[in-house]
Formats: sequence, structure tokens, C-alpha cells
Amino acid sequence: MLLSVELSLYPFAEDYVPIVKNFIAWLDARPGLKIESHATSTIITGDHDRVMAMLSDALHYSREQYGRVVFVAKFLPDYEALK
Repeated sequence: MLLSVELSLYPFAEDYVPIVKNFIAWLDARPGLKIESHATSTIITGDHDRVMAMLSDALHYSREQYGRVVFVAKFLPDYEALK
């Protein structure tokens, strides 16, 4: 099943832009996922299991790299079909 997640990252840092850019670069390096970056969120699309595994990895990665952050996520089944 195809799954898309619209994900926004909100770091607890005054200089947040480099953190967000680094996180998007980390996302871009994930194989088998389509990444669409927008001004306030990034849409990640791929196989359901791969997307969910990426979210788990993203939580661990962001905690290790940046400490406390807030993620806001919207789950969109079959987003590509809506275009």
C-alpha cells in the first residue's frame, strides 16, 4: 500500500534553518522514498512499511542530532492518486 506523510519539523533552537535543511538532506538520502519539500512541510511517499520505518528512524536521528524537536505529521493514503 502506498502511503504519504506530510511532515513538519520544529526544532527547539533559535537558529532552526540549518537544522531543518540538514533534516531534509537526511530524508533525501533514504532509498525508495519520494521526497517533496515545501516551505512549511515535506511530503514523503513510498511503500507503507518503508515510510513507517523512516518515521521511526527520523525520530531516533533527530533526537540524537538535535535533542528535543516537535514533529507534526499528516498521513495521506495514496496521495499520488489525488494529484
